Amino acid sequence: MTSAPKPLDFLWFIPSSGDGRYLGSDDQSRPADPAYLKEIAVAADRLGYSGVLIPVGVACEESFVLAGHLAAYTEKLKFLVAIRPGTASPAYYARLAATLDRVSNGRLLLNIVVGGSAQELAGDGVFLPHDERYDHAQEFFQVFNDLLEKGHGHLDGKYIKAHDARLGFPPVQAPRPPLYFGGSSDAAIDFAGGLVDTYLTWGEPPAQVAEKVAAVRKAAAARGRSVNFGIRLHFIVRETDEAAWAAADELISKLSDEAIEAAQDVFRKQSDSVGQARMVALHNGRRDRLEVSPNLWAGIGLVRSGAGTALVGSPKTVAARLREYQALGIDTVVASGYPHLEEAYRVSELLFPELGLESPRHQIRHSFGERQVFGGGGHGGNVKLASGS
Repeated sequence: MTSAPKPLDFLWFIPSSGDGRYLGSDDQSRPADPAYLKEIAVAADRLGYSGVLIPVGVACEESFVLAGHLAAYTEKLKFLVAIRPGTASPAYYARLAATLDRVSNGRLLLNIVVGGSAQELAGDGVFLPHDERYDHAQEFFQVFNDLLEKGHGHLDGKYIKAHDARLGFPPVQAPRPPLYFGGSSDAAIDFAGGLVDTYLTWGEPPAQVAEKVAAVRKAAAARGRSVNFGIRLHFIVRETDEAAWAAADELISKLSDEAIEAAQDVFRKQSDSVGQARMVALHNGRRDRLEVSPNLWAGIGLVRSGAGTALVGSPKTVAARLREYQALGIDTVVASGYPHLEEAYRVSELLFPELGLESPRHQIRHSFGERQVFGGGGHGGNVKLASGS
């Protein structure tokens, strides 16, 4: 008899470039208002998510600053903060990380983003070819980790020169906050095997995910290391499969062919990311081939860069698909849905019970034991039912 898999570590997403109800439309869109992002973080904190991913990029609010803002309004929530080596020195980023870990009382996680757009990186002053960016990142994190773990670092490298660097205050977490990373190229997989604690893949079909997991495991084992694994996915969960697929259709119901072509053209011209190319290859910009694996829908990737797939279905269906990924070694999920505030509730209320994750309804007593049903919120309260009725 096989034992049930351990519960997934389930994180949510902070849409720091904006949010909305329809992809490719301004109808009911929401700007990156700090007050709205705070609502999402507070909701995720009380709904049972272990943390939130905060992305990095020219279109996003600055990740460390935003995490510090949101940490003040949350209690348990961890912050998977994107860090892009090359946009600042490792010593400066070490000070940011140590301070954020201290002011959040040990709630910092770090997501390494080496970068998939040469054009955006050039704007940040980074002009290295694709594979060399990983050589640079290797030197960067040699100094960065030494500072966080020991308080000092020194390197006279090809890309990084840090002479007798010092860090004044250690992070709360020892030896340092965990490092997460995702990348699909050979250089990225080699980098992951030698450095990171958790490797994240975007939501590809299980067979493709299995290949990446095996490659990272091999790269880590060659260095005497082991790595944990996670997956970045969107979710469209409804009470029935039919309702979920209808919601997926609605999400792209206002998306024009012109918007799809414009987005795909940007991906082709500006991105040298192998992962982005793999996302595009799942659908090639076509609306008629979006279910790329059972319940794995690539409609989001028609216009969204990066993670472009969603699991679609009822709670039982989606939980079954997640267990397939768990069987491959995935133990962390970084999730999102549109709009992120409402979908945080849907995923927690519908999917968490199927996954054995605790949701708020199990964290606080709502009666003295009588069975009650929601009575509409009137002054008389809920409707009490006799036992067994």
